[in-house]
Amino acid sequence: MPVKKAQAYLERVLKFEAVIPFVKFTGGIGRKAMAKNINAPGSIGRFPVKAVGVVKDLLTNAAANAESKGLDVDDLIIAHAQCNRAPAGRRRTYRAHGRIGKYASQPAHIELILSAKKAPVEKAPEEPRKITKKAAAKKRFVKVGGAP
Repeated sequence: MPVKKAQAYLERVLKFEAVIPFVKFTGGIGRKAMAKNINAPGSIGRFPVKAVGVVKDLLTNAAANAESKGLDVDDLIIAHAQCNRAPAGRRRTYRAHGRIGKYASQPAHIELILSAKKAPVEKAPEEPRKITKKAAAKKRFVKVGGAP
């Protein structure tokens, strides 16, 4: 997806004009009529404002980095996007009756790779194929009767 198109889509999500389809973790997620427009399974989608803000900032930063390296931002596409789990930040919260409960954050490592759009490769001129004796004999053979 081109970077400019992705940034516009994320901006529309922040304004609640477009929905993010949820495909994998769909338990307890309500339906959205907007999700029908993008053929989301079961019309399931959400507006994850906090996550979209983070990804939008990363995308803007990556585009700025590419521009500083001399690449044209209009020709950039998102070649690779990946999100992995990061080690949890562990803290503690104090509960009633002298107990202590865990209070952990769930951070993530987000990886975005942008690349310039490649020009299409022209098809090589087709060389005449050598035909075997068997294939030539099959071409000469004429079926008599039956379906063509």
